[in-house]
Amino acid sequence: MNLTYKVNVWELKVLKPDKNGKRRPKPYGVRWITAGKEQSEWYRTKTLANNRRNQLIKAMNNGEAFDIDSGLPESEAKAKVARSLLKVAQEFIDHEWEDAAANTRKRLVDTLAVPIAAFVTADKNAPDERLLRRVLTTCLLPTNRRERELTVDESAAADWITAHSRPVRQLADKIEISNLLRSLGRNLGGKKASTWTTRTRRGVLHHLLKFAVDKEELVANPVTGQKAAIQRGNVEVDPRSVLNPKQGRQILAAVTYAGTITGQYDYLYGFFATMYYAALRPCEVNRLREVDCKLPETGWGELILEKSASRANSRYTDSGEMWEERTLKRRAEGAVRVVPIPPQLVAVLRLHLATFRTTPDGRLFRGKVSGAPINATVYTDAWKKTRKVGLSPQQFASPLAGDPYDLRHAAVSTWLAAGVPPTEVAERAGHTVDVLLKVYA
Repeated sequence: MNLTYKVNVWELKVLKPDKNGKRRPKPYGVRWITAGKEQSEWYRTKTLANNRRNQLIKAMNNGEAFDIDSGLPESEAKAKVARSLLKVAQEFIDHEWEDAAANTRKRLVDTLAVPIAAFVTADKNAPDERLLRRVLTTCLLPTNRRERELTVDESAAADWITAHSRPVRQLADKIEISNLLRSLGRNLGGKKASTWTTRTRRGVLHHLLKFAVDKEELVANPVTGQKAAIQRGNVEVDPRSVLNPKQGRQILAAVTYAGTITGQYDYLYGFFATMYYAALRPCEVNRLREVDCKLPETGWGELILEKSASRANSRYTDSGEMWEERTLKRRAEGAVRVVPIPPQLVAVLRLHLATFRTTPDGRLFRGKVSGAPINATVYTDAWKKTRKVGLSPQQFASPLAGDPYDLRHAAVSTWLAAGVPPTEVAERAGHTVDVLLKVYA
């Protein structure tokens, strides 16, 4: 923006009727000069023209600079080119897209659709909220879906949200940002969102508005310093969900028995055992290859992790496939994580290799039919049946090992309880020490 204080506002100019004597539609002209460049605006009535002239004079008297090209006071010029929340979100997602994992892309799109749909100008003809969310998540926000062909209703909804998305600079107002943060706590239909979901949405919005600050749409991030409209809660692992070593062995032994109910789960025994004895995430187990394993005949072994395999909607992956290999969480490209494993797990993995062998690309674990990595719905369903077989009725009704991920929690908790230094536990589990102590304190 090219600014100047050299401004001169002239008297109103009134156009005479045309040669046929017909009154001109906008005969009253407001004229002024910015650094030698003539500007003008024309109005239907003298009152409107005088009001506009007085606005310009007031801006001059207040010491406001004018944009030379548009002729507008700086505040008006900025407002005219101000980006909407939708526009800033599109630029933010474009900026993050290339280096983001597929599931991260999905999280950004799904999360930002909520505040964008909420921060709009009031209109009684607004489209249905579900339709707005669908258009945002399947077309307007994903970088690779902007050219998708829309239905008539979707096209109308896309035009509406583009026109009614409010300027992001309005969020500098404390009331506006407070209202927007409050909207993050509700799902479609007004149902209350979980604390975790609300916190995630707030975190993504914070990053978006930090990007808006970098783009000079905001002077400061309005989320910073705002009291959360949600109960903070704890991120610590629920101790009731953590298996002790005896319970861990007991429930792993139940995996193969659970399979007798509706098919065999023998191939998942090693999958769950790796989560329990090595504290691996499911996506890391899915990518584990034979070359990553040191499995001696006796004694301790070692897993050398390099990548993970995550499942995501194909529209968020570069390849269009459902599965995508990524670097390890919180690790740079090419970095590895070494995890020592006890003799119990060494024996389990040696047996698994002898029984099931590997996939063509060397992976230990695969779906029973497709050969792809094991889907979360498959191992989660197997785990539900395993809990029913491996736990007492009282334990089954409790939070104990309620989710397969609790096997990882049990491993980390067992290491800490055994006196392994937190720095080593964090290295094995792929955490920072800070996160480790917060989660497992």
